[in-house]
Amino acid sequence: MSLIENIIRPDVRALDAYHVPDSAGYLKLDAMENPYRLPENMQKKLGEHLAEVALNRYPVPSYTELKAKIRETLGIPPGYDVIVGNGSDELIVIVSTALARQDRRAKVLAPVPTFVMYALSAQFAGMEFVGIPLKADFSLDMDAMLDAIRVQRPSVLYLAYPNNPTGNLFDLEDMLALIEAMKDIGIVISDEAYQPFAQTSMMSYLPKYPNLVVMRTVSKLGLAGVRLGYMSASSELLAEFDKVRPPYNVNVLTEAAVTFALDHIDVFNRQAAALRGERETLSAALSALPGIEVLPSSANFVLVRLENADTVFEKLLAKKILIKNVGKMHILLDNCLRITVGTPEENKQFLELFSACLSQPV
Repeated sequence: MSLIENIIRPDVRALDAYHVPDSAGYLKLDAMENPYRLPENMQKKLGEHLAEVALNRYPVPSYTELKAKIRETLGIPPGYDVIVGNGSDELIVIVSTALARQDRRAKVLAPVPTFVMYALSAQFAGMEFVGIPLKADFSLDMDAMLDAIRVQRPSVLYLAYPNNPTGNLFDLEDMLALIEAMKDIGIVISDEAYQPFAQTSMMSYLPKYPNLVVMRTVSKLGLAGVRLGYMSASSELLAEFDKVRPPYNVNVLTEAAVTFALDHIDVFNRQAAALRGERETLSAALSALPGIEVLPSSANFVLVRLENADTVFEKLLAKKILIKNVGKMHILLDNCLRITVGTPEENKQFLELFSACLSQPV
C-alpha cells in the first residue's frame, strides 16, 4: 500500500480538485463576477486606505468595525449580528463543522441541482448529503422535500435564493413552509449570494423563525477578489457557529477593503442595477435566436438550453469565449449552458460569436 493510500481517505482520493480554467486572453463569462472595476477615484482612495493597514499585526478577531458596517449597510434586522468568513465557502464549512455530530451521522438536505459546496462540505465533515431533484421547471418538489424532512430529519436544509446554477427564485410560500417543517428538526439556510440581482431576501423573516440563517457574500456585488461572506441568525446560533470559526479567518486587507467599499455602497448598487438591465437585454436577444430556450433568471447569469450544447461550448472556447457548460452537473441541466452577464460591450461580443457558432454546421 502506498503512502497516499495509507493516509488519505478513499472518498477524497476518488475526487478531482476544483478546477478553474485559465482565462487569460478569453472573454470571461463563466464565474458570475461583476465585470465592472472600481471607478478610478475610488481605486486611488482605496490604495491610500490599504496603505495604512498594519500588515504586521493579526486581525482583531471580533471584526467589530466590519460587522457594524455590514449591519448598517446590508439590511441586517435590528438586534441581529453577523459572522464573517473567507467567502461563503468557509461559512458553509463552519456550519458543517458545528453540525457534524460524533454520536450519529447528521444529514444535509438540499434541492438539486444546486451549489456544489453544500454536498462537498457535508462529505468532508462526515455528514450525509441528501439531494431532492427539482421539478422540470426548476421549482421545488414540495411533496418530496417535506417527505425527506420527515424521514431524513436533516440538521440543515440549504435553499439557494436565487438558485445556482438555475438562476430562479423558489416560491416564497414554499420556502416558508419548509422553514416551518424544519423548526423542531434543524436549521434552514437561505443562501443569498445573488441578492443584489434578485432584490428580495429572507432577512426580514429572521425574527419570526429562530431556525433560519441568512447567508450572503460580497463576491457577486463586485468584490469577488477579497473573499468575504457573512451570515446572520439568532444570537444563540451565531454563538455556536463562532466556536468553530478560526480566530483570524478574515485578513486585514479584506477587512479594510470591504469596510471602505461599504462606505461607497451606492457605486455597487448602481453597478448591480446596470447588470439587471443587461440581464434582461441579453435574455431577450438570446430568446430571439433559433433553438434557444432561455430560463428565467433573478441572478447575474442566464441559463440557456439548446441542442448540441457541448459542440457549441467547444466552438466558443475556440473563439476565446469562456462560459460554463453545466450539462453534466445533473440530468435536469442536460444541454444547458450558463452565461454570466457582462458589460454591454462584452454581451454584444458574446452574442455575435454565439450566433455564429449556432449557424455553423455541426
